[in-house]
Amino acid sequence: MTDISFTVAKTDLDAATLACNRVQKEIGAETVTSDDNIGRVSLIGAGMKSSPGVTALMFETLYDNGINIEMISTSSIRISCVLRAERVAEAVRHLHRAFGLDAE
Repeated sequence: MTDISFTVAKTDLDAATLACNRVQKEIGAETVTSDDNIGRVSLIGAGMKSSPGVTALMFETLYDNGINIEMISTSSIRISCVLRAERVAEAVRHLHRAFGLDAE
């Protein structure tokens, strides 16, 4: 069995859920679920290709602060983590500090 997960803007959630429900039987999906209480934090930059340890520092920072990562998406210049919506602002503050972006 395989799970397929994706994110959409909250304003598109009802339409996306309806579309998934319409094709559920056709694609053999057991269930369709949604969660409107998530948020995303991302690190983006071309320099990530040449900076080993960026991903590890992001994951360690979130872990050390008790922030659970529910989904991860990556590309060569972006790492995105889906979290509980109420933890996003806190995650951003911790990540800013960890990457030295909070300095004046």
